[in-house]
Amino acid sequence: MYEKIITHNDFDGVASAAICTFVYKIERIQFTGPNTVTNSQIQITENDIVCDLPYPLICGLWFDHHEGNLEELKYRHIDIEDIPGRFAAEPSCAHTCFDYFSAREGLPVYFQELVKAADQIDSFNYSTLEEWRQETPGKILENAIRARGNQDLRQKRELLRSWTLQLRDHSLAEVAEMPSVQNAHLQYLEEEKSMLQIIEQNAGFLPQDAAKELVILDFTAHKRRPFVQKNLAYLLYPEALAVIEVNSLFRRGTKTNDFGVSMALSLNLNQGVHQRDVGEIMRELNIGDGHAGAAGGTVYCKSKNEMLREKQAILTEMLRIWQSQIRSKN
Repeated sequence: MYEKIITHNDFDGVASAAICTFVYKIERIQFTGPNTVTNSQIQITENDIVCDLPYPLICGLWFDHHEGNLEELKYRHIDIEDIPGRFAAEPSCAHTCFDYFSAREGLPVYFQELVKAADQIDSFNYSTLEEWRQETPGKILENAIRARGNQDLRQKRELLRSWTLQLRDHSLAEVAEMPSVQNAHLQYLEEEKSMLQIIEQNAGFLPQDAAKELVILDFTAHKRRPFVQKNLAYLLYPEALAVIEVNSLFRRGTKTNDFGVSMALSLNLNQGVHQRDVGEIMRELNIGDGHAGAAGGTVYCKSKNEMLREKQAILTEMLRIWQSQIRSKN
């Protein structure tokens, strides 16, 4: 019935695909990012299952949990009830898949551990830096997925496919102990050392941000996008409340004037009640989407000068909306 699973190339995408392949016994799995689907750079048919990605207009089943993707459907006057699959504003797409299939047939008990990890990882829902840094099975696999290593893109996708199929048949704890996962995890830990150096060299704050709440990592001056996980900035700036990463976009290896912006809340905010929503910031600026705790967007520019102006304007607006969110609740 279905021939292929097309899913996000992160932990949640892998977990979602593992659940889907268990149900439909599909071993063709393709990993990609949201922009590839949004820009129609990948072929998707009614024989494909799409997970944790924007709705592609044509597919067999669609599973997602991003509120911005739901807003896009409303904008295009597409009724969510007409789309086969399930959309639910859960912490992870894996959670959405699990609920959908649990209501129809039995799933292995070990998927509960996988979904719990996906919920925490995808929403960055940790109480402390210590909890975030703890080497749980989920964290080990997430690090392995993030690691660049020495593989080319084809080899990395084959690794993701292999781990997905292992998660289909084994518990997360068992998969985290696999030699290939452990090796990639250790590789990532080595890569982290370089990341922290790059973050320290490129971090800053807006002049208007007197309280230094938003750490800005601006990598647009680099000729190649540096390999960095922005949440590592909290190790250097533990008092910050959020981190913003800005990167130039590359097409076929060539740097463009377009840039991407991503933002994530600090773990400091997870220790109490707050009104912050970075996904809403992206939606209000009409540049992207995300969750309350993590979001991203894209800005298109015709020239370098326009990019510099837009970058400054976007960052200023992000700070303004950030500050207005808390004021509007007081």
